[in-house]
Amino acid sequence: MRSQDIDHGQQFDFGKTSREYAKFRDIYPGELYHKLYSMGVGSRGSRWLDLGTGTGQIPRGLARHGAEILAVDASENQIEQAIRLSRNFPNIHYRVCRAEDVEQPAHSLDVITACQCFWYFDPRVVVPKIKTMLRHGGLFLKIYMDYLI
Repeated sequence: MRSQDIDHGQQFDFGKTSREYAKFRDIYPGELYHKLYSMGVGSRGSRWLDLGTGTGQIPRGLARHGAEILAVDASENQIEQAIRLSRNFPNIHYRVCRAEDVEQPAHSLDVITACQCFWYFDPRVVVPKIKTMLRHGGLFLKIYMDYLI
């Protein structure tokens, strides 16, 4: 992956650190999952797409509530780790796919999330896709975490 806006255009590959991500990147606080669920993310009967899922941490954090979840990431290694970590969640389906290439029927999704990753996507491609895939009244959440010192 390469972006002129990130690391001065140097190439990077999160797949090279997938095992470390899977082992050490459980960084999201419980309050995040409570807030997301209170907004309808993960609710039973909903259809949810998680873009740039990495090792699937956000979907796993809410999978027990019963949503049908598709989680995509461009890195095959990240998806391999996500599948390994999610074997107890049959409602999460993983696919190696760039956010720009994801295809879902128009107006078929209740929720689309992108956590800590949206800056890696081409918004000229991804934003129109999101608008098309979300049902009327659906929810798109671009999630970022920061630490205050």
